[in-house]
Amino acid sequence: MSQTATIKSLARAFRMMKAMQSDGIEWGDDYRHAGAAALKDVLEGQMANRIDRHLDEMAARAAADRRNGSYRRWLMTELGEIELRVPRTRTYGALEVVRAYARRAAHIDRMILACFVLGLSTRKVAVALAPILGRRISAGTVSQVAKTLDAAVEAFHRRPLNDIYPTLMLDGVVLSRKTGAGAIKRPVLVALGLRPDGKKEIIDYRLATAESAAQWELFLTDLWRRGLEGKALEMICVDGGAGLLAALPIVYPAIPVQRCWAHKIRNVLDKVKVADRDAVKAALHKIMNADTRPKARSAARRFADRWQAIYPKAVACLRNDLDELLTCFRYKTLKRRKAVRTTNAIERRFREVRRRTRPMGVFQDRTSMDRILFAVFTYENSNQGVPTIFSLTQTF
Repeated sequence: MSQTATIKSLARAFRMMKAMQSDGIEWGDDYRHAGAAALKDVLEGQMANRIDRHLDEMAARAAADRRNGSYRRWLMTELGEIELRVPRTRTYGALEVVRAYARRAAHIDRMILACFVLGLSTRKVAVALAPILGRRISAGTVSQVAKTLDAAVEAFHRRPLNDIYPTLMLDGVVLSRKTGAGAIKRPVLVALGLRPDGKKEIIDYRLATAESAAQWELFLTDLWRRGLEGKALEMICVDGGAGLLAALPIVYPAIPVQRCWAHKIRNVLDKVKVADRDAVKAALHKIMNADTRPKARSAARRFADRWQAIYPKAVACLRNDLDELLTCFRYKTLKRRKAVRTTNAIERRFREVRRRTRPMGVFQDRTSMDRILFAVFTYENSNQGVPTIFSLTQTF
């Protein structure tokens, strides 16, 4: 243990710990206790030095101050919980040495939050972290940390919105969560904005009881009230649900609607025999990928001529919404049209939600559902370079 005595900085101590862990070296109880004692000595030594420097500075200015004992402060670390004696004077305390830890090290809080995001109860979080921290964390401590995450979720849902998006994408995705009477499926209403620089941002989401017009109107009205008035909107891409289509003219009247091509292709193919689906899909792609709007309409006529007699319902499914499927042709390039003609960006983010929660099967409750959606969506936003008011930086 003579080497540990040479470690003078906290950063170096943690670098040494990480190096040992990466080499597969296990921390036994003896090493854990010794490491905790060394860390306690380092922190208390630094605090004592701060007090000495403060008193020297006060004396140089002929200002009156003197030592005033100390008080206890507990610090949670990877080596376990450490009891520190924090020295103070009549006017100054040395707690700034450990203030960055906010009573528990920041990485410990992130570990607790990550467990919460995954839907674990406070008691299960305490049990899960016990082998890592060397002692069991109380359920009360875990609950207190979780309030940080819940407050961030609430702030995300209430924050003012910038009215900057040329394209808004709206979709509802169904997730399962537990109740006292068993699992139920509930939709999540999502608004994703395409920013002027081309980046995609999840603006907000709402845990709804149904994809009804009333639920969509509540969600969209809240977005409008918080600042998303649609003054920059050039179009809104939607999945085609009846409730959403009924709510849009109430909140965002006169904004051109783009029907999602991915949803439309699936709906058309559902009305076609398996043997013909590849041919029908190729014909639909010719419409979608046409160079211009007139060429797209010509391809749609050829589609109708080819399949009307065999699949009249499939042709009607396309024809009834063709105008709104071609809204994206206001943009001249295929690249611009591809960016706005589907709500696939929302569905991709929900695939990430399901991937991270697959071991859980279903969400434990509404709160855990809100937490994981918030964590994944803000993480995806940060990957797009879109700042968020809070992000869970712990990889989980």
